[in-house]
Amino acid sequence: MAKILKCDDCASIIQVLAEGDEKVCSDHMFEFPLQTEGEKAPKHKPVVEIDGDKVTVKVGEAAHPMDDDHYIQFVIVEAGNEQYAKCFAPGDVAEATFTVNSADDVKALAFCNLHGLWSSE
Repeated sequence: MAKILKCDDCASIIQVLAEGDEKVCSDHMFEFPLQTEGEKAPKHKPVVEIDGDKVTVKVGEAAHPMDDDHYIQFVIVEAGNEQYAKCFAPGDVAEATFTVNSADDVKALAFCNLHGLWSSE
């Protein structure tokens, strides 16, 4: 599953694509834990729907707010050894459909600017 880090200094969010021999070089970076359960899960945990080579990700069983101060910033879909991503802005609908090469072993992540990183598994 993707590793997502945030810099405490500049607030940048990065995805680690390849691990080095040591931890990420900056002391300002921290890794977001993957969340799947809890009282916030119904509006944050990604829901994955597969129809042939189409994978649709909806964030939450109930619609997540997409306000200026509380919204889903992005989703990432992992399908086999490939990744697909979509970024969102306030006012968007937190839903994305991707055409994938393989619908085997599909997982999704969603990142809420207030409540962190959520996994479909």
